[in-house]
Amino acid sequence: MITRDDVDTAVPRISGHVRRTPLAEVEAGSFPGQVWLKCEFMQHTGSFKARGAFNRILTARELGDLDPAVGIVVASGGNAGLANAYAAATLGVPATVYLPTNAPPVKVAMLRALGARVVSHGEEYAEAYEAAVKHAADTGAVYCHAYDQPEIAAGAGTLGLEILSQLGGENVDTIVLAVGGGGLMAGVAAAVEGIARVVAVEPEAIPTLHAALAHGGPVDVAVSGIAADSLGARRIGDIAYAVAVRTGVHSVLVRDEDIIAARKALWEHRRIAVEHGTAAALAALTTGVYRPQPGERVVVVLCGANTNPADLA
Repeated sequence: MITRDDVDTAVPRISGHVRRTPLAEVEAGSFPGQVWLKCEFMQHTGSFKARGAFNRILTARELGDLDPAVGIVVASGGNAGLANAYAAATLGVPATVYLPTNAPPVKVAMLRALGARVVSHGEEYAEAYEAAVKHAADTGAVYCHAYDQPEIAAGAGTLGLEILSQLGGENVDTIVLAVGGGGLMAGVAAAVEGIARVVAVEPEAIPTLHAALAHGGPVDVAVSGIAADSLGARRIGDIAYAVAVRTGVHSVLVRDEDIIAARKALWEHRRIAVEHGTAAALAALTTGVYRPQPGERVVVVLCGANTNPADLA
């Protein structure tokens, strides 16, 4: 569980290490209400994950848990792996990243370019994760979870406080964002609790939060579809579920074809190239599964840009 206090504490800790990303107002009449795009895809390593990575590693250093000779370990070939490798390199500590053996060579190359030691293990992410946890236990490395750790989620939540700062808390009614494991949703919902509502958007093919809310707790779901590379967690994190229930997060689902259309629209009309998972947030508005009320002030978080733009031309 995390609260606004955890997010407030993260702000000065990561200040100077992360970018304050811009807000772009959408043309009047595009949607009901007034809509802004939070351009978090411009963050270091191309996603919001850098916020949590710095908060996790810096907290460990403050507590005396970070051995500078051993560093950190993470299991992720995606945005979490890149962000933690970048944060470790910036802070001058080693990073070990565990990947399944079928990880794309381009991701391996990117991680190595950031100075990370890459270990291939197992055919699925779950096997790489287990090996990374064992590595942490055996070596004393700080384990950085992709989403389900208090410091990770609180760091991500600084994005929510940044939105409130940029627009003024009284000028934000709703924040719409995509959900995979739920770290971003948990952090932002905690940050804006009592101020603005959070709408959590998931692909119909990977409804981790939606299924958990229906079931009464986190539950495994099948992972498939166009956004599986970035929103492909099998279940919502425990922290995310607890925060969603406490703060009344509103859950909606979008279809793969609508995610694809929203991503193309961002490129064609605004020359913004984002991941399919990121585009899911905007798809909630373009399809009307979330329809703002007249006068409602809505921020749509565009959280990641690590995509192959070849199919956007």
